Amino acid sequence: MQYADIVIAVLGAFALAWAADQLTGRRGLFATSLVAGVAAVAGWFLAVRVFAVSTMDGWTWVGWSMAAATLALAAFFLFRNKR
Repeated sequence: MQYADIVIAVLGAFALAWAADQLTGRRGLFATSLVAGVAAVAGWFLAVRVFAVSTMDGWTWVGWSMAAATLALAAFFLFRNKR
């Protein structure tokens, strides 16, 4: 499959968002999906365009995307408004 890495990155970001939503018991899947998706794109951008540690032909950028999504979700739940 030509686009398997992209599909796995999208599914991985959604799985991280779902897991974070379930672990916190917040039931705000849209917000966590948005945070994880934007962070995954930022991780891709850092890996491919900024630091040039990977290309779109490799799989290294998928790890960078998942790491960025994990960090962003952690920051999201750490700094969210708790009224």
